Amino acid sequence: QLQASGGGLVQAGGSLRLSCAASGLSFGGRAIGWFRQAPGKEREGVACLTQSNGRTYYADSVKGRFTISSDNAKNTVYLQMNSLKPEDTAVYYCAVDLVETKSGSWYLRNGMDYWGQGTQVTVSS
Repeated sequence: QLQASGGGLVQAGGSLRLSCAASGLSFGGRAIGWFRQAPGKEREGVACLTQSNGRTYYADSVKGRFTISSDNAKNTVYLQMNSLKPEDTAVYYCAVDLVETKSGSWYLRNGMDYWGQGTQVTVSS
């Protein structure tokens, strides 16, 4: 089970840190990612960490503002979001691919095979 938390209401320019804690499975050695979905829009891959090589991947819309990281000892993945914009408003989901076989770019486009519940992020202008 994946449980995301840390969402909320923030003014434009502000920051939030999302957390995703796993229970019953381990993040270690697996691709993990954050995705979001705004009302009326398709799901968008935001950030991915492929732990086989430690590489990170980001959507162009968040590069330089968002950072994905993990603490495998705590079995938790984070998304640090800075310089938030109203267009970042969405429900954010964490996800994990149980067998990492693809590139981070592929995961951002296609998603992963195990999803958590989302957390709402609202950025006011």
